[in-house]
Amino acid sequence: QVQLVESGGGLVQPGGSLRLSCAASGSIFGINTMAWYRQAPGKQRELIAVITSGGSTDYADSVKGRFTISSDNAKNTVYLQMNSLKPEDSAVYYCNADVAPYSDYRYKFYWGQGTQVTVSS
Repeated sequence: QVQLVESGGGLVQPGGSLRLSCAASGSIFGINTMAWYRQAPGKQRELIAVITSGGSTDYADSVKGRFTISSDNAKNTVYLQMNSLKPEDSAVYYCNADVAPYSDYRYKFYWGQGTQVTVSS
């Protein structure tokens, strides 16, 4: 019954900012990593940021210095702060997490439903 739900997407002008959230719910034993992906029409799904339960982070070169991933482990929530947004950042953004439920101690990956981000004047 583990679910990931994203929120915070919308329309923003170039140079603007958005903050995305992804909350994991259910009977969760543990989470190893949480990550953000994005997919634009006609493009491959792209990994843009990842964070471990210990707080280590990594970013795609295309967003490094502009986006920041963070997490609240007590709330099983990951955030993506997006600054200096460009039109090429427009995509559906997906949350992904490596989660073990109480009913099954084995970790596996779960996906959220996605949230649309559009950067346009």
